[in-house]
Amino acid sequence: MATISLKGLNKVYPNGFHAVHDLSLEVQEGEFMVLVGPSGCGKTTVLRMVAGLEDITSGDLRIGERVVNDIEPKDRDIAMVFQNYALYPHMTVADNIGFALKLRKLPKDEIRKKVEEAAEILGLTEWLDRKPKQLSGGQRQRVAMGRAIVREPSVFLMDEPLSNLDAKLRVKMRAEVRRIQERLGVATMYVTHDQIEAMTMGDRVAVLRDGRLLQCDTPQNLYEFPVNQFVGAFIGSPAMNLYQGELFDGGRSLKIGSQILELPEVVHLKKPTLMSYSGKGVTVGVRPESLKAASTSTTPGTVLSVQATLVEALGSELMVHFSFDAKVVKIEDIQDDEEEILTGSGEGVARIDPSVSVKAGDKLKFEVETEHLHFFDPDTGLSIY
Repeated sequence: MATISLKGLNKVYPNGFHAVHDLSLEVQEGEFMVLVGPSGCGKTTVLRMVAGLEDITSGDLRIGERVVNDIEPKDRDIAMVFQNYALYPHMTVADNIGFALKLRKLPKDEIRKKVEEAAEILGLTEWLDRKPKQLSGGQRQRVAMGRAIVREPSVFLMDEPLSNLDAKLRVKMRAEVRRIQERLGVATMYVTHDQIEAMTMGDRVAVLRDGRLLQCDTPQNLYEFPVNQFVGAFIGSPAMNLYQGELFDGGRSLKIGSQILELPEVVHLKKPTLMSYSGKGVTVGVRPESLKAASTSTTPGTVLSVQATLVEALGSELMVHFSFDAKVVKIEDIQDDEEEILTGSGEGVARIDPSVSVKAGDKLKFEVETEHLHFFDPDTGLSIY
């Protein structure tokens, strides 16, 4: 087992495109590190540099105690699981799993033993004599993992291994992958564009954008303490609602559109810098789960009046899409890592209890959990704490 250490990693292609910028990251022994971000953010490039499939322009990459920048992929003691399984169609499951061991010229008995042990971990024992075409997508992915496991590598690298599976199987396989990784205790780097996958699987999650690491933390800390509005909007499903707002009355009152919310003292205890924004504009982040249907006991100063535009009944909850007269803030991925702010009517979504009777077109009032609001500087996009 080993750690993975990235220090100031850069990747610049011959055409001048700077794909990865000065990336530093540590993955401890046994840790499951997820790299997540929008398409083109550089996460797969980072994984390929660790694997040795992409040259490193500058910076140091260590696996264990060794600097491996110039070490061949086969000598890095890693195993990689790809999105497309990459199985040999003419070989049985057993032969696919044991192929790397055969190349090492290990004795047949030892190969068979290691293959059977991996098959038992993965629940593939009864399929060892089948060909890949006779297997389901989930079984094929487990075969691909089996091929990695038998090599007993120091490091696992996984590049969107579940993206080809249907939604139900993908949820099941998330738990399977984590169970296997925890049992083996190997440092793992896992790439996905699916932030739900990242949040449910990662010990820590690294959020990338335009080749830059924005934040690396536990899933809960990313959710509660995003470093900027991009991370705040990217982490969480449905995404955080973002609006232009204005603070006044010493930062105790917040205006969104034509409506005013009163901020409790706990907000200022958690975010003391917020008071310095009194009389200024801020970007306000409201998570869908921080809104609920108002009642007669709702505290004054915590209510937003909106109009429902679409209601999605999901059984355990309602997703209520709504509009009101606020200015919505949208973050677009554009070149040069700039943020394009688009303004329009105050669109949003709330996750509420299914017992509430609501349909599109209804006017309704939401109680806002004001202590859970997020605030961002409108110029820099950085969180205000």
